[in-house]
Amino acid sequence: QVQLVESGGGLVQPGGSLRLSCSPSGSIFNIKTMGWYRQAPGKQRELVAIITTFGSTNYADSVKGRFAISRDNAKNTVYLQMNSLKPEDTAVYYCNYKNIGDYDYWGQGTQVTVSS
Repeated sequence: QVQLVESGGGLVQPGGSLRLSCSPSGSIFNIKTMGWYRQAPGKQRELVAIITTFGSTNYADSVKGRFAISRDNAKNTVYLQMNSLKPEDTAVYYCNYKNIGDYDYWGQGTQVTVSS
């Protein structure tokens, strides 16, 4: 079964930057959207950013102007550049791929901790 593999998480000071990457372990066809979600302790998982096949993007209000999502269609890879990180960005970040049949693929998650 194909899985998504995230990388790039870690510990960073407030105001710092991190870049997350996500790639599938095998072939996935007909991807409609790629996105990033996050879940902080005691909170529900929330959408952070999403990008369509055509490059249209959408962001949570809390990250607009600080985060940027991009994708490499040839590699089926999605990235999340996170700048000006805040302590409230601390969470486990999950990547998600949705195909044209609305089937969801999820990664195992990568921890992002913003703390001084």
